[in-house]
Amino acid sequence: QVQLVESGGGLVQTGGSLRLSCAASGRTFSTYRMGWFRQAPGKERDFVAAISRAGLSTYYADSVKGRFTISRDNSKNTLYLQMNSLQAEDTAVYYCATTTVLAYVSTQYDYWGQGTQVTVSS
Repeated sequence: QVQLVESGGGLVQTGGSLRLSCAASGRTFSTYRMGWFRQAPGKERDFVAAISRAGLSTYYADSVKGRFTISRDNSKNTLYLQMNSLQAEDTAVYYCATTTVLAYVSTQYDYWGQGTQVTVSS
C-alpha cells in the first residue's frame, strides 16, 4: 500500500504558474506508474497527465499539452506537475494517483491522494 499527499495548490492569476507535488510513502514508489487528475465543481474527475515508472514516457490531456509538465524524482518518492500559463478553466482540485498500467481513466488508478485546490482568477 502507498499513501499520497499532494501540496502546492493555491490561488494564482490567469497566466501564472504553480508546481504541484505529490509525496508518496513507502519504498515502492518507483514501481508505480503515476498520474494527475483534476475535478472541478459539479464535473467528473478528468485525466491531466501520466508518467511511466522511470519517467521516460509522459502523456497529457489535450487541454494541458504544452502548458503542463509531469515529472518524478524516484529518489525523493515525489511526483510533480508544473503548470504554466494557467487559465480559469484549470480551476479544480488536483489529485495524484498510482496505476499499474498507464491509462486515461480514473478507474484504472488504485491509490489516491486527498487533493489540492488550484484556483485561477482572472
